[in-house]
Amino acid sequence: ADAGEENHFKEYLRSVRKHLWLVIGLTLLVTALVAIYMMRQPDIYAAHARVQVDLENNPATGAGKSGTIVINSPTADPAYFNTQLQNLSSQGLLRRVVKTLDLEHNQDFLRPSQAERSTWQNLQRIVGIGDEEQPKPADNQLRLTKLAPATSRDDLEEAQRLQPFVSRLQASLKIEPVKETRVGSYTRDTRLIDVTLNHNSPQVAAKIVNAVVDTFVLSNLEKKTETNASAGDFLQKRVAELQSQIRSGEERLVNYAKNHQILSLDGNQNTVVERLGGLNSQLLQAENDRKQAEAELRAAQTPGAALALTAKDGKEELEAKLATLKQKRTELLVENTEQWPEVKEVDQQIANLEKQIADAHQRASSTLLTNLNTRYQQALQREKAVREAFEKQRAETVTQNESAINYRIIQQEVETNKQLLDGLLQRSKENDVVLAGTPNNISVVDYALSSNRPIGPQRFRNILMAFFLGLAGAIGLAIFLEYMNDSVRSTEDVDKWLHLPSIGVIPAIGSGTKGRKLLTTLSGNGNGHMTPELLLDVKKASPLAESYRHLRTSVLLSSAGRAPKTLLVTSSLPAEGKTTTAVNAALSLSQTDAKVLVIDADMRRPRVHSIFGLSNRRGLSTVLSSELTEAEVMK
Repeated sequence: ADAGEENHFKEYLRSVRKHLWLVIGLTLLVTALVAIYMMRQPDIYAAHARVQVDLENNPATGAGKSGTIVINSPTADPAYFNTQLQNLSSQGLLRRVVKTLDLEHNQDFLRPSQAERSTWQNLQRIVGIGDEEQPKPADNQLRLTKLAPATSRDDLEEAQRLQPFVSRLQASLKIEPVKETRVGSYTRDTRLIDVTLNHNSPQVAAKIVNAVVDTFVLSNLEKKTETNASAGDFLQKRVAELQSQIRSGEERLVNYAKNHQILSLDGNQNTVVERLGGLNSQLLQAENDRKQAEAELRAAQTPGAALALTAKDGKEELEAKLATLKQKRTELLVENTEQWPEVKEVDQQIANLEKQIADAHQRASSTLLTNLNTRYQQALQREKAVREAFEKQRAETVTQNESAINYRIIQQEVETNKQLLDGLLQRSKENDVVLAGTPNNISVVDYALSSNRPIGPQRFRNILMAFFLGLAGAIGLAIFLEYMNDSVRSTEDVDKWLHLPSIGVIPAIGSGTKGRKLLTTLSGNGNGHMTPELLLDVKKASPLAESYRHLRTSVLLSSAGRAPKTLLVTSSLPAEGKTTTAVNAALSLSQTDAKVLVIDADMRRPRVHSIFGLSNRRGLSTVLSSELTEAEVMK
């Protein structure tokens, strides 16, 4: 496994080295594009403000008689703080901020201007060593004293017109509750909320954040006052409605009891229900008896089961007599044959006893099945009778108790209305006290100030990430391109893809000037002129000559017994070295004093005759197209 992983790692390195310029170029291109993009990105500034949300608890009021909190003091509501978090980022509140600051016409909010910087300053900003910009003088106040009116629910046109600005403001606004962190991992919740806004202008960011928190505080106070007044009117109206419903319900309850003759609703005095329960118990017992009788009958009806159950019923005496006769027959056969009269008589007695035993078995099994079937039918009829009585009693019980159920429903409705009336009267009195003085439980702890240090974008980190991602992608692309390349490049590829053995490897000679010089030095056809295909020199040792000698040895030893007589040299594409290999292999074989015949079967572009300086007036096509004898061909 380690060797395989090492081979794979070497293949990956080979793929990267082969496509090295692709890897370098793609990595630099991605890094440069990200660097240019990051240099063009403007700085982002953050403005922070903090709001405190206390419980809505008025010291002048307390809990009611039942321990419940007053209607305007949701102290026990765990969702109150989370609700305020959602209200702080709601579209209604932000729409009011947009109207107060007139953000739809504020160019600093819509298209903040950026300072012109040189390329050197941009590079300094990337590595984080640039000079900090001094903030412009703030032209906004820390607190708002007057808010624009909230958008009416029916004014959909204004809400639609302000929606793009509200969405833009909502996307850049961040609302988070403050957690108190102790030593270790222990944290504790607080009632503080941090309001953060990111913008390209630090002054605009601070101004908007302050407007958001002030709008939240003032809106909460307006809402509390409006809610208390509305709650008082609602409570008075609801109290009157409940009093009318209670009077009407009590009259309806008295009339219903009189019309349906309802005397008592006590469960202990209801004999109809008791009788229904008794019939239910009897029905369960009858079902169990029927199921047991049915199971016994089905078990006895199984082939051979009835005979097995009645095997020992009153037949012990006959079985004993049969055993005695069989023993007597065995004793008689000791001294006599089966044709002896006494033996035949005993055989007749044995046959009679066996018939009697079989008849007894048959009668007993038939009697058993009859008894079991009778018991099953009795249990079935009893179950049907009890079930009919139960259904009849249940219908009677439902009919008789319907009036009592309706009576209880009316009675429960009256009691519920009375409880609601008591609670609303108590809350109405408490609400009157709360209206006298409504404190605001939401306040601003810290206002936002203009920041002189941007928080983003993280240019150097993003460029570094782009470099590594581009490098990884380029390496992956190089490996993928090498994986998609299915050409045969080595003897291992031949064995892997073609499943054929390789008998030799011939070094490649380049087509440049250096390669040509090597060919000129090593080649000669013996006729006085040089040809680039003749690479084998008998007088000089060279790597090429040695490779062809190795090929010659492999060919001679490739078949058992004797060397092959015929060798075919071919390839799939032109100019792959067929002629060079054939000619030099022939020369190498001829050095062993063997007679070698080279047949050039390339009908389109023959080359062997030009290599050896011979005429091609007569060739393979002449032999194949003419009716020549063997002697004429050998000439």
